[in-house]
Amino acid sequence: MKNKKILIVDDEENIRILFKEELEDEGYAVDLASNGFEAIEKVKNNSYDLVVLDIKIPGIDGIQTLNEIKKINTNQPVILCSAYGEFRQDFSSWASDAYVVKSADTKELKQTIAKILTQNG
Repeated sequence: MKNKKILIVDDEENIRILFKEELEDEGYAVDLASNGFEAIEKVKNNSYDLVVLDIKIPGIDGIQTLNEIKKINTNQPVILCSAYGEFRQDFSSWASDAYVVKSADTKELKQTIAKILTQNG
C-alpha cells in the first residue's frame, strides 16, 4: 500500500484536510482538489492509484466528474464518498468502484481504499 497516490475531491476544506491527514498516516501520498474541474485536470496530468470523489461539489457534480475521469482512464479506480446515502441506489453512481457514506470516522473509507488498492495491485 505504501507509495500509492490518492486524489481526494471534496468542496469542504475540513474534509479534504481530515482525509489527507488520515490517509498520509496510513502511508499514502495524497493530492487534493476542491471541485470537479480541478479533479479532471489533475487526472489528465497525473497518475493516481485511486480517486475519492464527493458527489455534491460545485461546478460539475461528482457523477459528471466520475464520467469524465472514466473517459480519461477507463480503469481509474474511483470511490464515491458522500454524506447522502441515497446516491448509493442511483444507477449513475454504479460506474464507481465503491460507495462510502462520508463520515468523520474514516474507518470505512480506509478499509474500502485498502480493499480496492489490493484488488488492483
